[in-house]
Amino acid sequence: MTESLDAVERTALLTAALRAAESRRPDRLYHDPFAEALAGGIGPELLAEVRAATFPKDAERTLPSTPDYNAIRTRFFDDYLQEAARDPETTQIVLAPAGMDSRAYRLGWPDRIRYFEVDRPAVVDFKKSRLGDARPRVDHRTVAVDLTSPDWESDLEAAGYDPARPSTWLLEGLLYYIAEEDTHRILERVGAITAPGSRIAADIVNSAALTLPHMRGLLDVFEGWGCPWLFGTEEPEALFDTYGFTAEAVQPGEPGADYGRWPDPVPPRTERDVRRVFFVHGRRR
Repeated sequence: MTESLDAVERTALLTAALRAAESRRPDRLYHDPFAEALAGGIGPELLAEVRAATFPKDAERTLPSTPDYNAIRTRFFDDYLQEAARDPETTQIVLAPAGMDSRAYRLGWPDRIRYFEVDRPAVVDFKKSRLGDARPRVDHRTVAVDLTSPDWESDLEAAGYDPARPSTWLLEGLLYYIAEEDTHRILERVGAITAPGSRIAADIVNSAALTLPHMRGLLDVFEGWGCPWLFGTEEPEALFDTYGFTAEAVQPGEPGADYGRWPDPVPPRTERDVRRVFFVHGRRR
């Protein structure tokens, strides 16, 4: 079924392969028992390409460590969603896109939670085929729709989402694959269907990460797959503020986003022309 997935959709298999590899580590930051199946046969091949570019045999590493980054990102958003779920006011969680994520299956959730996974039909179908008889541990609603479609909000509401109630959204592994205008449009649309007090979280790179010469090794891998990185920002807080979210951004390696795993120095925000990735999280005003 992987033939039905396009280049961007296949990056979900890379994420699953990274999570499977992390789950085999004795010092793992989480355990994802579904990741190996969700990665399929292609996920490990994609991971091998990323590893070869990131950790060259005869040269010093200049690229960010994708395995460590992904481990920290997954754990950071695990903790973020679980913290949101402990809030009695939280009744709706939306993963958009959901990709090969298995949090609905591997983490515990309060009975009051409706857990929505939004992604393209091909991704939803592939995921179902890999999960087999696995059952989610939450009231799980799948919404098979493209986030660039003109009416995905109506599909989400038809699945039981209530825009008048506070919700928690996670946009993981999305914003750097879409053009700047599409990023703005998605944030605008999410802002329009979230009630005050709703939470949002996302990961995003800075604009320098798209152009710095020493990033070319990793950028070339994704471009070669047909899914180049298209958007980044030096001011993620301002980006989210535009659409009604008061947000803060933390970099891997900073307090609360390290877990003892980030291998590189963390440059201060005042330093220019350095690669960065941000975990953004905030609230709807």
